[in-house]
Amino acid sequence: MQKKYLMTPGPTPVPSEVLLAQARPMIHHRTPDFNAVVRECAEGLKYVFQTEKSDVLIFASSGTGAMESAVANCFCPGDKVLVGYNGKFGQRMEQISQAYGLDVTVLEYGWQQVVDPADIAAFLQENPDTRGVIVTQSETSSGVLNDVQAVGAIVKEYSACVLIVDSITGIGAVDCKTDDWHLDVVMTGSQKGLMLPPGLAALTVSPKAWRAYERSTLPKFYFDWKKYLKNLEKDTTPFTPAVSLMIGLAESLKLMRAEGLESLIARHARLAEATRAGCEALGLELFAPAEGRGNAVTPVWVPEGIDGKKLVSTMKNKYGVTIAGGQDDYAGRIFRVGHLGYFGDFDIITTLAALEMTLAELGYEFEPASGIRAAEVVLTQ
Repeated sequence: MQKKYLMTPGPTPVPSEVLLAQARPMIHHRTPDFNAVVRECAEGLKYVFQTEKSDVLIFASSGTGAMESAVANCFCPGDKVLVGYNGKFGQRMEQISQAYGLDVTVLEYGWQQVVDPADIAAFLQENPDTRGVIVTQSETSSGVLNDVQAVGAIVKEYSACVLIVDSITGIGAVDCKTDDWHLDVVMTGSQKGLMLPPGLAALTVSPKAWRAYERSTLPKFYFDWKKYLKNLEKDTTPFTPAVSLMIGLAESLKLMRAEGLESLIARHARLAEATRAGCEALGLELFAPAEGRGNAVTPVWVPEGIDGKKLVSTMKNKYGVTIAGGQDDYAGRIFRVGHLGYFGDFDIITTLAALEMTLAELGYEFEPASGIRAAEVVLTQ
């Protein structure tokens, strides 16, 4: 029997405490028992999102559901919005905005570039009637970390313009100060840093975002924010919730609080640095630019002469370590190692060992154990 290791940027491993919490006997969602779970989740998420001013809403959906809700609840048909993106999931926000009939302008960057806040500032100066700016903080497909703090400082000067931040792969892995950075809507998904199976999404709604909601005329029903807020005030949900996932979320938030947000983010930074050091010691080239590398996922160029898809499949099928391949134009050209959520030092060491054995089998030449040694230097500092 082979032990399996899940090293993808989502879904991510789930702690045993959370799995056991989800395995408890089912409870009814219109009871005081579940009311207590909702209250605990809402309070814990405010801690993770670093907000006291914003409301936190929870949906039974994927992260894409939270994305769509942000568009449907903040705008009217024909509203002018700016989407800055450098990867697949930023592009998804463009597609959702177009589907809802918004007047979308795109600042498209290469997947190896960061979104430039100066470009956003210039656009808003020329288009002060813009109703929304949409940016991904931690881009899962490219591993690039965008400076949403700088963007927040720009957008806050425009009273009718909301800043929507996709931090689905950021929350819990990188710093994201919702209040201090003037972020109006910030979203995440359960299968990332929250250490749960897929199925839940959560987002913050600032007072400015609520003002945008009040003027919004786009159609919405399941994702109507006001329904969730009214029910949240009663510690319940407007529709049948994912009961077991909510119970698991309450448990995972306890674990995150116990570790402490500062230590949590520092752990992710250390694991990311160890992964990068190990890959570079093997002579591999990192994909994300030095000025914009996040702590959630490390994308790496597949070395010349190596079959990228075979690299991923060999690690999974022969060595039991599942990593992610590249997406869209980068399929087979890069591989991605996830390290957000329930990960520790030896997960990185194990992954690098499997990577070294796979590369050797595929004919790539390097100094054996050099990646492991480089990672150990980082992890033992």
